[in-house]
Amino acid sequence: MAVRRVLRMGEPLLREVAAPVTRFDAELASLIADMDDTMRAQSGAGLAAPQIGVGLRVVIFELKENPRYPHVSPVPYTVLVNPQLTPLGAEQEEGWEGCLSVPGMRGLVPRYRRLRYQGSDAAGAPIDRTVEGFHARVVQHEVDHLDGILYPQRVRDLRNFGFEDALAGQMTPMPD
Repeated sequence: MAVRRVLRMGEPLLREVAAPVTRFDAELASLIADMDDTMRAQSGAGLAAPQIGVGLRVVIFELKENPRYPHVSPVPYTVLVNPQLTPLGAEQEEGWEGCLSVPGMRGLVPRYRRLRYQGSDAAGAPIDRTVEGFHARVVQHEVDHLDGILYPQRVRDLRNFGFEDALAGQMTPMPD
């Protein structure tokens, strides 16, 4: 389909709560195709519809071999529509995150270690998975976009937020 422009931190749509998807149709399929093309063109691990200017509750994610995340296990390709997250326990861990909407920067972000996510796939079929580690982190990061939250808002100590090249020696690999 098309690689779209990725909105950057500061653009108003990224601060808004996205609307639920109500129709699983050709328009949604086209949006998902554009999201996929855009995520792959940018070597992202995930993308939310608001990042390409569409205020709907749709995220995609996948991690195979990715130069941006060399130390984590694969995450299966997933289209998740109208997601709901349920943390499984209170345990959180900090990990370094980046974002296509915050290019060139990284931050140390706390996330729930284990969670259950539910929603629908591109055709409206139910999805219900229990995940942990990086998979759980990716889902939380992408779903935050649907609620108008970017990862720098979750960084606890701004000494652990900065440009990738300046932080290079300080960042430890993400746990799996």
